[in-house]
Amino acid sequence: MIMAGYEYVGKMPFKHVYFTGIVRDKLGRKMSKSLGNSPDPLDLIERYGADGVRMGILLSAPAGNDILYDDSLCEQGRNFCNKIWNCFRMVKGLEVAEIAQPETSKYAIRWFEAKLAETEAEIADLFSKYRLSEALMAIYKLYCDEFSGWYLEMIKPAYQQPIDRATYEATLAFFDRLLRVLHPFMPFITEELWHGLEPNKEGCAVKSIMNTTLEPIGGIDTKLLAEVEEIKEIIAGVRNVRASKNIPQKERLTLISPATLNALVDKLANVEIRLTSQTGPTGQMSKFIVGTTEFAIPMDAFINVDEELKKLVEEYTPERTAKICHIDPDQLCEAARMYATAKKAPIIYCLGVTEHSTGTEGVMSLSNLAVLTGKVGRSGCGVNPLRGQNNVQG
Repeated sequence: MIMAGYEYVGKMPFKHVYFTGIVRDKLGRKMSKSLGNSPDPLDLIERYGADGVRMGILLSAPAGNDILYDDSLCEQGRNFCNKIWNCFRMVKGLEVAEIAQPETSKYAIRWFEAKLAETEAEIADLFSKYRLSEALMAIYKLYCDEFSGWYLEMIKPAYQQPIDRATYEATLAFFDRLLRVLHPFMPFITEELWHGLEPNKEGCAVKSIMNTTLEPIGGIDTKLLAEVEEIKEIIAGVRNVRASKNIPQKERLTLISPATLNALVDKLANVEIRLTSQTGPTGQMSKFIVGTTEFAIPMDAFINVDEELKKLVEEYTPERTAKICHIDPDQLCEAARMYATAKKAPIIYCLGVTEHSTGTEGVMSLSNLAVLTGKVGRSGCGVNPLRGQNNVQG
């Protein structure tokens, strides 16, 4: 082809050549008719759709490696198409009203615009290096994690409440841009949904998404992106506490923070934010750390001491706890008694000792195996059962 180019055109027809790897099945065998491990493309399209198959093939084809094909990747592509379609229906189904735009929505729009600019710059760099699979994965994460998982939650109005027009139009513009970025990989669903967007009415000068242009957004606000990442970690920490304590989302919690937080934390985590300086003595707390900052959630109203003790007793029998600690069961019981005596509290046998009391002072400390193994200092107090001595700190 190069020689023909010089002969008939007088110049080199191309300078870059893209080699694909060998297509193999999930067991690593080369696909062939004799092995019968080569799927029928038309059958795959019938099952997963053309866009789903395209995405599955691209995800299994990283640059420089053989293509390890698996039907599950095509299924992932089909599920991605369903997610795009469902998000489109949700956005188009919002009721729009001429109301003031909330500050949380303004902040979310600024953030996603910066995130979109950052991802588009990453995709352009990957395209220049012919890393098509990684470019598709970047778009996939942007859509599923950032747009669907966070942005829509940030701007979504309360139940049965309308959305303001400014936020709605900005969301449609984001959706339009996402479709354009995704179109080279999944042309069919993006073309269909693009015609369903409000700006693309009949009579529009551009008849197809293929003829649209994608102008650069502008600079990337790295400071804003870092702020939102911290907000997301705080919200995730509150949700983890809810999940661990079986607290429903509708239950409003109190979040004790050393500094003022963005209103998005209140909206997405359903918490009342209180500053540490404004909070008096508290009881049981669930704490988590984001970066170097500690946050706390009072748990007195959500913890049933008797139920928690019952769970610990059922989970840690005397035999199991003694085996974990590598000590004799009799030494284990004696260690618990020594601990209770030193703390001047009722004996709490929540880690396999047979007696039980409604006292709560030693529950959390005793549930730390450091108390029973003699590793004093990790839980603030401890008993060394092997030496037979009390060691209480603080």
